[in-house]
Amino acid sequence: MRLLVAEDDTSVCEMLQLFFQKEHYDTTFVHDGWVAERRLLEESWDFVILDWMLPGKDGISLCKQLRTITQTPIILLTARDQEQDRILGLESGADDYVVKPFSPMELIARIKAVHRRYHIGTASSNLQSEPTHHLHDSLNILKHKNIRIELDTRTVIIRGAVLTNLTPKEFELLCLFVRHPKKVFTRDMLIESIWGYDYIGEERTVDVHIKRLRNKISTPENPLVVTVWGIGYKLEE
Repeated sequence: MRLLVAEDDTSVCEMLQLFFQKEHYDTTFVHDGWVAERRLLEESWDFVILDWMLPGKDGISLCKQLRTITQTPIILLTARDQEQDRILGLESGADDYVVKPFSPMELIARIKAVHRRYHIGTASSNLQSEPTHHLHDSLNILKHKNIRIELDTRTVIIRGAVLTNLTPKEFELLCLFVRHPKKVFTRDMLIESIWGYDYIGEERTVDVHIKRLRNKISTPENPLVVTVWGIGYKLEE
């Protein structure tokens, strides 16, 4: 797996390099936001780790920029540990958020969890597709009313418009809802289906991702993903 790590603390980079080598990760370290931007735009990466407080261009700005052009998994590193900071990090498009100081083994566990969910996303979820009116045209296409998802190319078409800015988790959530349009999912069910049983983050992550997904696919007249108060979320019928 080819990783780009943008982190200005060289001691952190040296520590991570030792652990990443054991995992056989092909890792490139950069220490400046502008250098990170150039490498991210010019090269292809399997995974990106961004420090929030990079010199030049900060990690949040880079994360938002990346999410307009790619679904590559992103983890943010930061010393900020307040809830509003974590929410801002996730809303910027990050798939996960790790607070300093952190254990390298915890970071590796989170990398593996995010990477695993990203790669099985088109074939997920853990739930089996139900034989309802939303059945596929083929095994590689999901349809429900004005939503069409082409799994092979991860293409989402809603009301005739192609969406290009969904993150991997947002894509997986939408696929799950389209597969089960009548089903109400609790936060725990969504965590297990999308993040996996080994997820070690916060339950609030679900709410942040649902909010981002709604903002991208919904209109006031057609909310698509709705809240079932006190229970969870479902696809609007």
